[in-house]
Amino acid sequence: MTFGIKIQKQTLCKDLNKLGYFLNPKEKISMSVLLNNSIAKGKTRAVSLDLARGAMLLLIALAHAPLYLYNSEPGIMQRAESINFFDQVVNLFGMFFIDNRARAMFAVIFGYGLVLSFESQISKGKRKKDALKTIRRRSWYLILFGIILAVFIGGQDILMAYGLAGILFSWLLTREIKALMRTLTIITLLYCLFTPIIWGFNMQEIGSYGFAPEVSATDTYLSITMKSLISFPIIPIMIHLMFPILPSVLAGMWIARYQLLTKPEQHLRTLYFITIIGLTVSFLGALPLSFIGSVWHPRFFIAGLISGLHMLTGIAGGLAYAAIFGWIGARLKNPGFISHSLMALGKRSLTFYVWNETMLVLFLSPVALDLGGRVSNGIAAMLAVGIWALSVVLATLLEKNNLYGPLEILLRRLVYKHQ
Repeated sequence: MTFGIKIQKQTLCKDLNKLGYFLNPKEKISMSVLLNNSIAKGKTRAVSLDLARGAMLLLIALAHAPLYLYNSEPGIMQRAESINFFDQVVNLFGMFFIDNRARAMFAVIFGYGLVLSFESQISKGKRKKDALKTIRRRSWYLILFGIILAVFIGGQDILMAYGLAGILFSWLLTREIKALMRTLTIITLLYCLFTPIIWGFNMQEIGSYGFAPEVSATDTYLSITMKSLISFPIIPIMIHLMFPILPSVLAGMWIARYQLLTKPEQHLRTLYFITIIGLTVSFLGALPLSFIGSVWHPRFFIAGLISGLHMLTGIAGGLAYAAIFGWIGARLKNPGFISHSLMALGKRSLTFYVWNETMLVLFLSPVALDLGGRVSNGIAAMLAVGIWALSVVLATLLEKNNLYGPLEILLRRLVYKHQ
């Protein structure tokens, strides 16, 4: 994995207007920000979004780590069965704050970035038709990156799903907010009706409260790659059918219209309201699931309904997480070392999302170091935190040396190569 590409000042001058950041290409990069490495001077960067992206990568790593524990008995949903008190704490924390919440937060930020990208291009004089083409081209390249991650690296991919969402909803960028709200309402109601039922029948068919990991001790790199080559076209479709990602993407587009995260100081009361309501709904939605298998043993269909409820309330949780970072960004007047490091990671979130997934495969997958067959859920969580912490260090080093993430650079050059 290449950590960075050093950009010479001469080349940089020509490419400044083309380069941006993952999920938020609206933000122009001033020469003083890049060469002096001064976030404080870079007023065009949204601190809230950078912080949210950086934290999001930790939540995603924690959510994906249990998926490689093939020797552990299934617990609740994708979580492995607890074998000690620490595992129980990790699993409960995951149910309440990570599972189906990290994904929703990612979707909210992605939707926000779609609006910022479109508005940025319009402000540069592009026609709406051309701006939409750029958005769709970017979404197709995200799908391509996701295919490479899922097939050749073997990581848990969500880039394909978000790229597909960008293609499906890009048309809303040219419409009035009423059209966006109608679409958000209809899509959310559909998911509310069908998600619990789908998961109820799914869990009843499986005959268990949890799902065994897709990997096994007999897997080889070749066998996994061949399976992924066959299955990758349906991965984003199945993700959207089984998980309510689209409402979160639309919610992100909605709050972007009001600039809740790019101008958070103007919306503190709204951000506070979203945070309180969102966290409350998220907590209440996770509470029934936390009882299953311990103090409550419902039928599998009922457990599936509860799992669907957990996913739906995760939409509110993801929106609340985004609002929290909006509030923090508004209050953070003098970012310290930790804040700068987290923002450095957020500015390179595409690169380090792929990096973190690669590291999880390297350490946990049976085709590499195979720790997934030897450790419990608690240890896997600690490993995920360590991988994320390493990415923070690497991103900070890149920032100090004025280096962009290589995948951010590659994506910009692919998207804007004909412009």
